Order: sequence, then C-alpha cells, then structure tokens
Amino acid sequence: MHAQPEYLWWQDGIIYQIYPRSFQDSNDDGVGDLRGIMNRLDYLKWLGVRAIWISPIYPSPMADFGYDISDYQGIWPSFGTMAEFDELLDRVHAAGMKMILDLVPNHSSDEHPWFLESRSSRDNPKRDWYIWHDARPDGSPPNNWLSVFGGSGWEWDEKTGQYYYHAFLVKQPDLNWRNPEVERAMHDVMRFWLDKGVDGFRIDAMWHLIKDLQLRDNPRNPDYEETMPTYNQLLPVYSTDQPEMHEITARMRSLLDGYEERMMIAEIYLPIHKLVAYYGINEREAHLPFNFMLIALPWAPEQIAASIDEYEGALPPGAWPNWVTGNHDQPRISSRIGLQQARICAMLLLTLRGTPTMYYGEEIGMRDVPIPFGEVQDPQGLNMPDKNLSRDPARTPMQWDNSRHAGFTGGKPWLRLDKVFGRDNVQVQQNDRYSTLTLYKRLIDLRTQEASLRAGRYQPVYSDKQMLAYIRQSEDADAFLIVLNLSHRPCYFTPSTIRFGGVIEIDTFPEQEKSVVADSIPLSGDEGMVIRLESWAFQTSSIPGSLSAATTPVRPS
Repeated sequence: MHAQPEYLWWQDGIIYQIYPRSFQDSNDDGVGDLRGIMNRLDYLKWLGVRAIWISPIYPSPMADFGYDISDYQGIWPSFGTMAEFDELLDRVHAAGMKMILDLVPNHSSDEHPWFLESRSSRDNPKRDWYIWHDARPDGSPPNNWLSVFGGSGWEWDEKTGQYYYHAFLVKQPDLNWRNPEVERAMHDVMRFWLDKGVDGFRIDAMWHLIKDLQLRDNPRNPDYEETMPTYNQLLPVYSTDQPEMHEITARMRSLLDGYEERMMIAEIYLPIHKLVAYYGINEREAHLPFNFMLIALPWAPEQIAASIDEYEGALPPGAWPNWVTGNHDQPRISSRIGLQQARICAMLLLTLRGTPTMYYGEEIGMRDVPIPFGEVQDPQGLNMPDKNLSRDPARTPMQWDNSRHAGFTGGKPWLRLDKVFGRDNVQVQQNDRYSTLTLYKRLIDLRTQEASLRAGRYQPVYSDKQMLAYIRQSEDADAFLIVLNLSHRPCYFTPSTIRFGGVIEIDTFPEQEKSVVADSIPLSGDEGMVIRLESWAFQTSSIPGSLSAATTPVRPS
C-alpha cells in the first residue's frame, strides 16, 4: 500500500460562505451578528464544513453593506465587538474549523480617514493614496471608464478641482496600488488579522487593483445587449487585470507564507487562461483563484464537460483547483437552474476535483426571494432599477426552522424571508431522508471519508446534450463513477468507451441506492448517482489517442 499524500485544510475541506447580516441574529435587531454565528457553529460542524468564509465585518457606512470599509482593523458595532470576534475565532478553532476573512483592498469607504485626508487638499501627504486626475479640457472625466454599479467611474470633487476614480460606488474610492505606502498599509492590515489567528483571506475584486498608467479608454463591447449591466458596454482591458497585478499578488502570498498554513483566495472574474495565471509562477501567488465556471456557464452538459477539461488542462503543475456555485453577488443556484437540478449541481460540486465553496442556504435549496421595489436595499438594484439586478434576493435570512422569522431573529428581519420558509428550513430537512440538506450531508460525509473524492484524479468519461459522467480515483482507494442527468427527461448512460460494474452509493433518488449497476444505466430526469466501482476498463480501441492498455483497478481489501 502506498501512503496517501498529505493535503492542507484548504485542499481537502469544504469552504462555507457566511453573509453575516443574514446568517443568525442574536440580539433581535433584525441583523445577523458574530454571536449569532457562534450560536450556529454546532450546525456547521455537523454539516461537515472545514472552513467558514465571513463576508466583511468591519466598520462601514454600509453603502455597499460592508464592502465600503471605514476601518480595516475594527468590527462594525451591529455585528459585535472585537472581544466577540476573538471569542468566535477561538470557538471556530476549538470546533476543528478554520476562519477566512474578506479583505477589500481595491477601495475603501469615502469616510475612511485615509480618504478624508486625501480629499482635504491636493498637497496632502495621502493625496496619492487614491486615484486623482484632472478633467479633460472640456471638463469631462479623464477617460470613459465605467462603474460596476452604473454610470461613470469618475466623480468630480469641487473642493480640490479633480476627479477621483471609483470602480464601484461613488462612496467607494479606489486606492492607488501604484503607491508603495498603500501596499504597506494593506500588508499591515493583513498582519493585524493574521496575528490574531485568522487562517486566510478572500481578496475582493483582486483583478481591479492596478489600473493602466496611461488611463487609456476602454474599448466598446461588440457583444453588449441592453439587458446587461451598463458596465458591460465596455471591455475593461485598461481598468482591470494589468500585468503588475501578479507582482502585487506574489507579495501578498509572501506575507502569508510567513505564517503557518495560511491561505489566500482571489476573487477574479476572468476567462480560464487569464484566471489560472493568478496561481503564479511556481505557485507563488493565490492559493485559490476563484473558479466561477459553474456560475457563469449555461447549464449544458457538453459545454460544462468541455470547460472542466479546459480548466484541468490549463492548471499550472501542482496548482489546486476549486469550484463555486454561488455567492452574495449572484442569483442562487436553485433560482438559476431549478431546485431539482440544483441537487445535481450539489453532486457535481462535491465530487469534482478541488476545493468546493458553498454559499449559506444552498444546502437547503434556498431560492432568490422577490423583494418589492420599495424594500430594495442593494445599490446595484437601486442604481439600475430597470434591469432587475438587485442582489438582495440572494441575501435573505437563513431559514432555520418554522418559528416566526424562521428562527433567524426575534425582531424584524433586515430583508424579508421566503414565503415557504415554514416548510423549507434546516429543522424540517434534517429529519427528511429525501431533502436537499440530507443529500448535501451525505455527499459531504462520503467526500470526507473517501480519498478518491477528496483528492483523486479526474477522468472524463462521457457527455452529451443531457448527461455528464466522470471517474474519480486515488491510488489504492476505491474509484467512483459519477453520472449526472442535467435535464428533466430520462436519459440512458450506455457508453461504448468503458465497461464498468459497481454499486450506487448515493443517488438523488435514494430508492436506487445499493443497486448493482454494470455497463448501462437508465436515469430518470433530475437523477444523479455516485457509484462505487468494483471494476472498470476503458475500451481504448474506440478512443482516439488513448492509452494502449485498458485500466482495471483492483478494489483494495
């Protein structure tokens, strides 16, 4: 028997994103808090997650609900105190879990002391901490760059007679990462939290940090459609993803490497070949540049299969893959593809090679909740009301039980709950063999127990317009065949390229479990299965360019 290689916690564990406003309220003010997260750690440990990623908890005017930070080394009072944070961190570690904090280095709040100084006069020592520029001769902004939240990315400051750049809200001025003092200050922020024992950071808007030195206009997007956000009118080739980004990321990584087993996730919305560059040469940049493929792609098995292969093929040697199905900026997976297919997506997420990241509530199939126009709070929704782009529907309170306000709060929730929370919640689903939560729990347990699912090789097997199939296998461990029907209609897995035999370990229809299957499988609509293989062999004569010998693993005793 060969010893299995050792993997770090962020490689073989599951990351669970908590949006703190919506997870659990402990003082009945309608807003979730740190004490609330503490009160739910037993649930997270039961579920089997390895690390929690907490969206920003820092002091903020809350123009963008915490992504506009006015103090990088404090706690927003509605979330709690620094003492409560320290207690939460201790309790997370005592439960055998890790904590990842959101870090927002691209921009601060316009109420941050740094910006107040920068804005005070042109000769202030912190003037160059932000991106200031003169108007064009006609008084218009320096270039055509747009804000992600609508309108120009430039705001005129009457007092000092220049524009400042904001990739997001007017109240979120971009920091100037070409100034070494800014980088040193942000490194000090990282050390502050790392010294407390935080296990890593998810770096917000990482690909935005450096802008073109010449401030050249972005080109128009030939594929823009009126239904898209106005930001998509241009291709942000000069306002994002500049070559100097890789040096900045490598220096962040070097700082993290000075601590034991700390890690960095980079939020990067870029095509695969550009995304994987953020692993860096010799893996000296981000540990996990977030892979949003399962969010961005159409729910089409042939396209997904091809993109998985593209990603696997593009990964630098030694780089560790990762997968994400939802977050606080995107519609929930169950609203994108339907609840039954969201169960298939759960099976995909938890059996692909690499680190899975879950968004709170996915495990019970939470849906986007319609928020009446008069109750919309998200600035993206408020700034572009005609495009239905509010992120509020995916940020509603966690549905814990069928009590008033779903057990989230005794007060009035900051956002309304799904009308079905009384029959769709953690308490109900924990006692239901057929629930989405039970499916997640069983998949996570199996993944935790089986080396092949945690870290085994990925071997594509088959895809067509309805289904997707692949094998996961580690040396000297059971191999697993995963077969997924990504449609609502029956389909038939009868591959000519492989012969196999095994037992269904987990099925989206539990009635099928423990059935013996071989060579051909009929699948119901919305059915996915994880099969423990007893034997399998590729019929290599029918695979162009395949190995000359079929592979027939022997099941270990």
